Amino acid sequence: MTVVDLSAVSVFLDFDGTITAADTGVHLLDRLTNDDWRAVDDEYASGTIGSREALSRQWAMLPVDEDALRAVAREVPLDPGLGPLVEGLRAGGAEVMVVSDGFGFHVEEALAPFGVEVLTNAVDFATGALVFPHADRCCPCSTCGTCKQAPIKDARRRGRRAVFVGDGVSDRKAALLADRLFAKVGPGGRPEQGHGLAEWCELADVAYEPFESLADVHVALLG
Repeated sequence: MTVVDLSAVSVFLDFDGTITAADTGVHLLDRLTNDDWRAVDDEYASGTIGSREALSRQWAMLPVDEDALRAVAREVPLDPGLGPLVEGLRAGGAEVMVVSDGFGFHVEEALAPFGVEVLTNAVDFATGALVFPHADRCCPCSTCGTCKQAPIKDARRRGRRAVFVGDGVSDRKAALLADRLFAKVGPGGRPEQGHGLAEWCELADVAYEPFESLADVHVALLG
């Protein structure tokens, strides 16, 4: 199904692993820490802890060196389909927002050329603290760093259809509210094994449309 009236649509894009070619947080942890972060990641994926606790514990493993962190984050390229997708959606009248539940400090810099609204976590480099300005403590789970359900609920209250595009664990709750869901898959259209959104959707019987790159989402939404 192709969206016809984009003027009544709000599109929400995950950042790490969806807009970026790989998960920037994972890249930072791989490059700058040992493997201890993986046990925390497994706890998060299993639902034992929420993303706010997982991110806080993993952030404590990283060196608080702003220049080094930004340099390593820049090593992860953006999907080249982002610009055309954002331009096409806006031309059709859609709202576009990026919702990210990662370390956050690099997201606005990376997306500055595209002028999209961003909800993400942040770092106060003066103190070294990871902060969560978009946590929704009124949400029944109240464990996420950035609540991805909150902006979807807001869009639907305004009578808009919500399209969500994501790839990982932090996208599961948003996936349950989306009117149309895109989940990233590996080469050949196969759900990636591990903590991927598409694999979770298969197990949880949540309907989704697979995509390998944002060019696929462009075709599906804009033709």
